[in-house]
Amino acid sequence: MEEKDKFLGCLVSGPALYHDADKLVKEQSLQQGKLFRNYIWGNKGISSVLSRFRNEDYGKDLRIILFQFYINPLPVELHNLPEIEQYRAKERSIGIPVVVTEENFFCKPEKERYHFINHAILQKLDLLAQIVKKRGWILRLVSLNWI
Repeated sequence: MEEKDKFLGCLVSGPALYHDADKLVKEQSLQQGKLFRNYIWGNKGISSVLSRFRNEDYGKDLRIILFQFYINPLPVELHNLPEIEQYRAKERSIGIPVVVTEENFFCKPEKERYHFINHAILQKLDLLAQIVKKRGWILRLVSLNWI
């Protein structure tokens, strides 16, 4: 499948740090970033499941839905994150932020981490379904069989 045919994609941002963070905090953040990225792009990562979905199979109004995972965002970032971003008409795409923190991911055992990602994606897709319905778009939502 070509990159342009993919319907669901992932982006990981962070972890975010203040410029004056000490070396230990920077190292811990680096490790958390690597760990989380493994759940997205690793051998059992969600991106392999999401990449199977082709945009032509799910409707005509959206070409790509991009899940944007923000690892430990700074308070100012968190304050400015919408539940779902504005529709990008030129690209026929929409970004969906998912916040990943110590409390909802890093302090959990592996099974609960997979559950968090799966639940977060499905919850955001439900929210997107409401937006799609309001706009009168055509979009058939997906079912994930990942974990």
